[in-house]
Amino acid sequence: MVFQIAWRNIWRSKIRSFVVMGAIIIGIWSILFIVAFSSSMVGGYIKNAIQNETSHIQIHNPKFVEDQDIQFLIEEPDAKLASIQSNEQVKTATLRTSINGMLNSARGARGVNVRGVIPAEEAAVTDLPSKIIEGRYFEEGKKNEILISQVLTEKLKLKLRKKVVLQFQDLSGNITSGAFRIVGIFKTGNTLFDESKVMVNRKDLNRLMGKEDGAHEIAVYLKDTNTLMDSETQLQQDFPDLLVENYRILSPDVQLYESQIDISATIFTFIFMLALIFGIINTMLMAVLERNKELGMLMAVGMNKGKIFLMIVLETLFLGVVATPIGLFLGWITITYFGKTGIDLTAFSAGIEKFGLATTIYPSLTSPHYVSLAISVFITALLAALYPARKAIQLKPIEAIHKI
Repeated sequence: MVFQIAWRNIWRSKIRSFVVMGAIIIGIWSILFIVAFSSSMVGGYIKNAIQNETSHIQIHNPKFVEDQDIQFLIEEPDAKLASIQSNEQVKTATLRTSINGMLNSARGARGVNVRGVIPAEEAAVTDLPSKIIEGRYFEEGKKNEILISQVLTEKLKLKLRKKVVLQFQDLSGNITSGAFRIVGIFKTGNTLFDESKVMVNRKDLNRLMGKEDGAHEIAVYLKDTNTLMDSETQLQQDFPDLLVENYRILSPDVQLYESQIDISATIFTFIFMLALIFGIINTMLMAVLERNKELGMLMAVGMNKGKIFLMIVLETLFLGVVATPIGLFLGWITITYFGKTGIDLTAFSAGIEKFGLATTIYPSLTSPHYVSLAISVFITALLAALYPARKAIQLKPIEAIHKI
């Protein structure tokens, strides 16, 4: 009987009930969307950083990491690469040569990091061909081709088919240089990366460096990031003389952003629940004070304080039970829609790309977030009901009945 009375009571003042339920619905919808948007933005940054810069795991000569000296190569890199590629947890891996040098053109010069890549393998690790906005990717059999970023073409007034000269120190300590023709212009969406990197075929770079089979880096891309730590440990055991590092160590800012995703969601949820609890308390307290006479009458005819307490709590919970599924559904619909179409932020691309963030965000959210938010609303409604319910059972029947 208490359940029926509580259910009917919330519809006695429809406007007040709809205001509370509306607040819950809008709050749940907004929290879901904000968390999905922020998580996806950070997730996009992490994905871009892994693809463009760090991969999942990198392997170097320990001394190379200290000062990026060209001398510190990986011994027998091809054999090590073959061993890594045979690992069941590895999706793909590639060798890279990495040299700091100068990019010279008729319009100026700029210090860059020259990355010598194996075209087919690099495409599998970084999906570099998809980032080319003008021109083409490396072609088999072609010599001295270079890929340069859109940022550098603008700064050095370059364009496709133009020649540039790369200058750096070879393994003998002599200054060497080579002319390369621009065949492709890429844009990764990370301005800092684009300003500092150029890509050439590893064979061409190694020939100038003075060691045909030289490599400074092995980049490893895993099938599943959940195996990251196990894979890192296994590779370190396989190559004890080399330095094996995962992307969280290579890029501490990525680790920071990755750890902040759940923390941000918790903070947003806490702020919403804090606002919601005061709103519910205010509404239910008004409902109790307006029904002093009614509550006093119920006590006078024999309804004990426990049932009065339960009735007020149930009224509050019913408001949440009705509103929560609607809010979750609206949030899911919104996230699903924008998850397919994306949210275009190209109007802010100049600032966003400085931080390596994507200009199109595809919000997404996992099922646990929906469940945890629903549980949070239930707990919040329960806590918010306690004070008004306590005020109700403190009423004295005789005084409440005679109160105007």
